[in-house]
Amino acid sequence: MALLVQKFGGTSVGTTERIEAVADKVCRFRKDGHDVVVVVSAMSGETNRLIALANNIMEEPTPREMDVLVSTGEQVTIALLSMALQKRGCEARSYTGSQVRILTDSSHTKARIKQIDEQRMREDLDSGRVVVVAGFQGIDESGNITTLGRGGSDTTAVALAAALRADECQIYTDVDGVYTTDPRVVDTARRLERITFEEMLEMASLGSKVLQIRSVEFAGKYNVPLRVLSSFQEGEGTLITLEDENAMEQPVVSGIAFNRDEAKLTIAGVPDTPGSALRILKPVSDANIEVDMIVQNVGEDNRTAFTFTVHRNDFKRAKEVLQRVADELGAREVAGDSKIAKVSIVGVGMRSHAGVATQMFEALSNEGINIQMISTSEIKISVVIDEKYLELAVRALHSAFELDKPAVSEEV
Repeated sequence: MALLVQKFGGTSVGTTERIEAVADKVCRFRKDGHDVVVVVSAMSGETNRLIALANNIMEEPTPREMDVLVSTGEQVTIALLSMALQKRGCEARSYTGSQVRILTDSSHTKARIKQIDEQRMREDLDSGRVVVVAGFQGIDESGNITTLGRGGSDTTAVALAAALRADECQIYTDVDGVYTTDPRVVDTARRLERITFEEMLEMASLGSKVLQIRSVEFAGKYNVPLRVLSSFQEGEGTLITLEDENAMEQPVVSGIAFNRDEAKLTIAGVPDTPGSALRILKPVSDANIEVDMIVQNVGEDNRTAFTFTVHRNDFKRAKEVLQRVADELGAREVAGDSKIAKVSIVGVGMRSHAGVATQMFEALSNEGINIQMISTSEIKISVVIDEKYLELAVRALHSAFELDKPAVSEEV
């Protein structure tokens, strides 16, 4: 039988009734003979409640004390789930991150895992117990409680699966898998049976919210098979794994991701001299503003137009920084647009197929959608368009690449 690491997020354990349902599910796996380690988040809304309490006391709480506070949310869940399992005759033992000894660095609120001591977990598994571990947290070398930041429970689950060499890490959430695109935008979107780490990483970085980037990176690095499943309905979910070189035929495009939270800035009339890109982007970086897509065009007068995108929340601040840069460089103007969106097609099959970009641009052109910026990698093509055309673009591309039809490997 298999060794499984199962992770249940906040909505999955949001009430005692849902915790009882999780216990039923875990007990079924245990009774089928599987060894099970369960990682849980805090109950839905609990972390926000704890943060609000801290803010009532102190405007800017120290990171160390915030970690001590917010880590208690998961401690409640592991105890309740262990009780629910024991009530069902399923032996279980709960552990905080420090008890398992998930050793991290000392970067409070955004710590990174350095090492995991799996001995206690293995002893419990050998004794027939379910091991229930608090996600999102660890301990540094000085004994301080640390938390792993956004998506920390997913990262905990994948890290434990890697340390234990588990057969599979199962992420239970409120969706039943990874879809070709958001079903709320395209009603014919299809659940994928499998997707590669590379594709999932691109999808996550480009706007898909199913899994956090960090956990996918970790799984890919240690080759931990990931499966996304629903806590609320039965199904096979989506398996995320290495690219299968023996697959009959990889689909050209596996999915479409999009991001509404983009803004575009242009500085025009910049003297085209060595180091101009550095002089533009360094002040933006120094302001802790992350830049996404970049395009540079050189005019006949030896002056360049430099365009880049940032998160929409950073738009105003980035524009102020860029205006100062423009004054220093003697640029003609600074312009911005906060009503744009990024749409991306992703697929490992793009490596071996020509004409994918042409097909994408033709589909958008047929709908009268103008492309403002283009970015490519080996397995993805991203375009920036006017935000008002976002859903039309996603539907057009989903149809153009026939993503509503099952892949060859799914038909066989």
